[in-house]
Order: sequence, then C-alpha cells, then structure tokens
Amino acid sequence: MTHTDFSSLPLDSALLDNLASLNFTQMTPIQAQGLPLVLAGQDVIAQASTGSGKTLTFGLGVLSRLNVNLNRVQAMVLCPTRELADQVARELRRLARTLANVKLVSLCGGSPTAAQTATLQFGAHIVVGTPGRILKHLQQGSLNLDALNTLVLDEADRMLDMGFADDIHNVVEFVPKARQTLLFSATYPEEIGTLSRGLQQQPAEISVADEKNGSNIVELWFEVSQDQRRSALATLLAHYAPASAVVFCNTKRACQEVADHLGSLGFAALALNGDLEQRERDQVLVRFANGSANILVATDVAARGLDIRELEAVINYEVTQDPQVHIHRIGRTGRAGHQGLALSLYSAKEAYRVNMIEEYQRAPMAHGDLSSLNGTTAPRQPAMVTLNIAGGRKTKIRAGDILGALTRDAGISGDQIGKIDITEMQSYVAIHKDVARQALKHLQQGKVKGRSVRVSKLG
Repeated sequence: MTHTDFSSLPLDSALLDNLASLNFTQMTPIQAQGLPLVLAGQDVIAQASTGSGKTLTFGLGVLSRLNVNLNRVQAMVLCPTRELADQVARELRRLARTLANVKLVSLCGGSPTAAQTATLQFGAHIVVGTPGRILKHLQQGSLNLDALNTLVLDEADRMLDMGFADDIHNVVEFVPKARQTLLFSATYPEEIGTLSRGLQQQPAEISVADEKNGSNIVELWFEVSQDQRRSALATLLAHYAPASAVVFCNTKRACQEVADHLGSLGFAALALNGDLEQRERDQVLVRFANGSANILVATDVAARGLDIRELEAVINYEVTQDPQVHIHRIGRTGRAGHQGLALSLYSAKEAYRVNMIEEYQRAPMAHGDLSSLNGTTAPRQPAMVTLNIAGGRKTKIRAGDILGALTRDAGISGDQIGKIDITEMQSYVAIHKDVARQALKHLQQGKVKGRSVRVSKLG
C-alpha cells in the first residue's frame, strides 16, 4: 500500500511543519511514487506533466540532504527557460522558509553575469538556472560544484528540444561522479533515454499518467481547410469568449502571424516565442498572468515552464505531431477542480495526427461544428491594464510601496488593483482600466517610496 500522507516520509520536523502550514498534507501521484526513492538517494527518471507536483518532489529531496553549515553548492537544478528557473527558485525558497540560512542563487541569461558572480562570492547552497549561463560561470571559475551531491534536470525534454544537449554534458563535466541525479520530463522521446544513460546510475523509472482524461476538460475538434484556419480561430474565440486562453502554434513564424492577425481583429492577444528579448518576454508573461491580455499565442518550447493558474481554454491552432505533447498542451486547463476547454483545429491532411492522438488516449475525439457557432460577438476585452514602473528589487521597491502609493496617496480602491510583479529592475502593477489613467497620472506626478519614478502603460 502506498502512503500518501507527507508525515509518513522520513523528513525533518521543520520541513513537515512548513508543509502543513502550506496546506500540503496529501501527496500527488508523482510525489507518492517518487519521494521515497528520492529521499533514499536513488537516481530517478520521472515522466510527469507540468502541475503534477514534481518541483516539490525534487525540492524536498534537495533540502533534506542540505548541510547549511557547509557554505558550498550542494544541489543544482537545470531548467530550459528563465521563467521555469524563477518558478522553481520561488518554490524552493517557499519550501525552505523554516530552515535557517539556506542560500539559493538563480543563474540565468537576461541578467548581468557580473552581478551573479558577485553574489556567488558570498557562497550558495543551491543553484537554479539555465544550462548556458551555468556553463559560463563554471568555465570562468565563478561557480564551483565540487561539493555537489544532487543534480536535477527539470523539463529535460524541452532542454533537448532547445538544443541544450551539449551544454548539459559540458556542465556535467564539472559535477562529481558520486551524486544523485534526478531527471524530470513531461514527454519521453528516445533522446531522454540516451541522456539518462549518460548521466544516471541504475535509475528508478516513474511514469504518472496525465490527468487530461478527467471530467474537468471538454475537448472538441474542428475540421477546417488551410485557408479557413485563421477565421476559424477567431470564431472559436468570439463564441466561447474565454477569460484566458493559450493558442498553440507549431512554429515561431505562425505564432507571430496569428497574434498579429488576432490583434488586427481587436483581440487582446500577445505572442510568446523564442525571438523575444528577455524584457519583452517578461512583459508578455506579466500582462497575461495579471489579466491585462487574455490570449497568449505560443510555441510549445516558449510555453514550457509557464505557471498559469485557472486557464479557461487551450486552443490548438495547429496539431502537434507528438500525442504526448498534445496531452501536455491541453492539460494546462481544467486544473484544481476548474472546468477547462480544449479546442483543436485540423485539416484533412492532419487527420492522421488526430488518429494518433485517439490511439494514444484510447478514446475517440468529439467533433464540433463551426457553422453552429456565433462568431460575430465582439472580442472579449480584459478588465485590467498594466503599468510599468522603472524600479524593482535593486532599488528596494516592494509591492507594499506600490500599493500604498495607489491606495493611500492616489485614493484608488484596493479591489481595483490587481497583481503586482517585482523584478530586479522593473515593477508591474495591474490596474482596472476604469482608473488606469488616474493611476498613471498620479504615479508619474507623485512618488513611490519617497522618490520619483518613470511610469508607462504597456500595450
């Protein structure tokens, strides 16, 4: 019998108390299968989708082996994107908050290397980052991994898709051979097995079935000709009018073209692809997450690692060639008991891909009729607007400072202020569009934390 209560695990009482305070009492399937192996020090290769609880699985393993009295890097997590690395770092810090003096450093592109080097000089217990930037620090000698005991590869399939195989192997050259290696992947292409054989010692293999087949997702397929595809997408968005939707394309070019087309029709759509500069990418993600844009058009690689909660709909503008990727795409909706909608467009030439997905899911696909939908409804507009403040953690700006400037000084009601995001050099605040002009004017003419700041509206 598999125990699912965290208290059944051989964890330090401080970690168990923190889990209880975070309302983590029962383990998810990946945690119930993986944690006993991870805590026993065994190498593990696990297939599990985003949102399955894998970060906590390897996070508890990392923290349980940590010696905070040894001011050296003992664990490293490699991630395919800066966004996923930031997400993992936040979760690890949350899990470690009852442990004294745990030092975690994020090493990703998009931030100055010199500043990261200066931070590393003060020591670190855990490093989270992208392969390219971590390799750069290893090669210049600012990062030492001689004391490393745990290596984690998160979203390993996407790292391979993004061409990081050589960087991963070069990083591993700096890592002690006597270590625990944990490999997590949403899909299991042949390349993952090859990567595992080169990095792991007799790993235990775990596979957790995707939860797409639950009743929380309504999935419909629509057959279209190639020249109907754009108009069909607009019809779906107009008819179903989701408060938030991710539209998946197979290429960066299609992604940008679709976002531009939707924008020309009046939809609040943003493109997310690998050609964006880091600041542009940050702003796209902030605007989508805080509700000031409700449609995100993305490629699979660009979307991996996004932390999107309560996503109402996923739309496949193009069908993926990999059934596992399809399940991963639509599994982003219908989470945490919420109803989700998965809509897919396909042409007659792509029918064989639909058949592959049906075989993989062992269930026939339900088909919808575009002609029965009302595509004349005006595009749904987001309720929020994002303001960008030129200042962040480096200038000691906190969310409370921005909230105070808007509520106390500008007289804006707290329920008209949405999510506040603080990065190293920038801050973003979502404001209800009815008071956005008032908020912008006040911040431009007033002060945040006692000093004037540059403020602009995004979009």
